[in-house]
Amino acid sequence: MIAVFLEEPPVDIGRDQAAAEAAQELSKSAYRQSGGSLIEKALNKVMQWIGDMLDSLSGSSPNGHAGLVMLIVLLALIVVVVLWRAGVLRTSHREKQTVFDTSRPRTAAEYRAQAEREAASGDYAHAIRSRFRACVAELTERTILDDRAGRTAYEVVADAGRATPALREPLQPAALAFTEVVYGNRPGTPERYAAVVAADDAARTARVMVSA
Repeated sequence: MIAVFLEEPPVDIGRDQAAAEAAQELSKSAYRQSGGSLIEKALNKVMQWIGDMLDSLSGSSPNGHAGLVMLIVLLALIVVVVLWRAGVLRTSHREKQTVFDTSRPRTAAEYRAQAEREAASGDYAHAIRSRFRACVAELTERTILDDRAGRTAYEVVADAGRATPALREPLQPAALAFTEVVYGNRPGTPERYAAVVAADDAARTARVMVSA
């Protein structure tokens, strides 16, 4: 790839242009899915560094080739770090990010009680996992979902939403919180836990549609 750039006409690239191109690249949807706050932190920390390095390189490289190559290398490094920290790369080898890790799940009440204990102790990561499992167990016990093993959180949203459309809205943020925390290495927070609690409450009160 470097050889191709060296054969092209000289390209002048300055500090401001490099920073703008880096920000534009990292704002693409593929990177936004890895977590907006993380990308903002990454940009804030490296933009000054990229600019300083390109300034120093432009002084020793009149045609800007070295600066352009260095920018590409740095962008690739930033993308890898962001995706790694967000958990995307670390979970890429998982076949399926299922809700339950056992073939014999407990009852909704048991998962709910465990989640409340975990939240009371400040362990929101485990509380989110337990409370979402309580939600899915509740949907199964109320026959909104069939008792099928191996569902992911997003499959829960799709299947429950088809059976009871009113559940789709509360379940979506809960499924996102569960997947990010359990499989994406994101921190458990009271806000994320509250989203899962809201979904569990909706699962307990949703009207079950009865086929004629």
